[in-house]
Amino acid sequence: MNPSTPTVAVLATMNTKSREARFVADVLRRVGVRPWIVDVSMKSHDLSGADVTGALVAEAAGTSWPDLNDRTRHEAAAVMAEGGRQILLGKVAMGEVAGAIGLGGANGTDLVCSILRALPYLVPKVVVSAVAGTAAVQWWVAESDICMYPSIGDISLNRLTMAVMENAACAVAVAAKNWSARRESTKPRAPLLAVSSFGGTAACVDHVSRRLEALGYEVILFHASGIGGKSLERLASSGELAGVIDITTHELTDLVVYGVYSAGDARLRGAGAAGLPQVIVPGAIDHGNFWVGDVPERYQHREFFQYNAQNLLLRTNAEEFGKIGDTMGERLKGAQGPVRVLIPLEGFSEHSKRRAQDLAGNDNGPWRRPEEYEAFTRALKTHLDGAVIKELPLHINDATFADACVDAFVEIIKDCLPKR
Repeated sequence: MNPSTPTVAVLATMNTKSREARFVADVLRRVGVRPWIVDVSMKSHDLSGADVTGALVAEAAGTSWPDLNDRTRHEAAAVMAEGGRQILLGKVAMGEVAGAIGLGGANGTDLVCSILRALPYLVPKVVVSAVAGTAAVQWWVAESDICMYPSIGDISLNRLTMAVMENAACAVAVAAKNWSARRESTKPRAPLLAVSSFGGTAACVDHVSRRLEALGYEVILFHASGIGGKSLERLASSGELAGVIDITTHELTDLVVYGVYSAGDARLRGAGAAGLPQVIVPGAIDHGNFWVGDVPERYQHREFFQYNAQNLLLRTNAEEFGKIGDTMGERLKGAQGPVRVLIPLEGFSEHSKRRAQDLAGNDNGPWRRPEEYEAFTRALKTHLDGAVIKELPLHINDATFADACVDAFVEIIKDCLPKR
């Protein structure tokens, strides 16, 4: 692939968006990239203009395009998404496609995003969508790096939507040129380490990051807000990371209490399956997250702290600590690489220095309850060898604890280095 003239895929249902797809293709040509139109129409048609026909997309998914005419829209979309993924992943892997732009209303956005989510991180991905401002974007984008452009009006050709599509096409063109040039680069890069972060563990994260960078590593931080944890595990599975210092495993609490920052079933699995060295800390597991005014009835009698205008923190109790320890231990015991778990006995987050309140604002005693923390450690030890776990009489945000995390990582990564 010529880095100065890369190819950008244009994903559209050509039976309904052919004029718009051709317009985007013309913009791409004008700014110096090669458009490659992929037809993801969910019903067969005889319109021309696509470089990859819908028939070829359906065939890549193991079926024939005319067969989709008798299927539901949902079933047909699943077939075209699978075929689109197979085709684009192959082209990107061979360096023949350097980016992609999709167009769609609600169904079209769902379809093209289903394809683009499968592409590796940093491959430019842009979607011009009539529904880019809706809540569904959190599922369409998920943990990918898709950039959404609201089309203002529906996907059609008029001076407003054409300006939006032109801006989006120019953006993906520049990004594709940059991606192509970076792909050709032979510049050596420092090993990349993932560190999970949160406001309540910031002092530890900052200290750890500075030390790692001083040791010659590059650090990428993941905010433990659900999407952050999913992104960490996906990046670990992609081969981009050299290791993980998972300071903020808070998302396990939200998994247990059904809070708004759960990262789901993948958390603490991807890095282990990839055989990466991991230092794990029960950071910020002492609370779950809920939106203000939206606390489930079953928690109305519990202790809280209002973190900001949107977030209300639920203090974790002994039963939940036990479930978190059980979940963490069960997931870590299958790790293919070395693991160390460091437990800060004096507090899992900065919030342990606060006082808890009920929903009416009345004082409910200290946030920190050491006797309840023991439920976490007991459950964890039922899954992991005692040599893997280290309990330290420190607070998570003590510099000494942060140093212990880095020291543990430096020790275990030795097992992953090539033998001389």
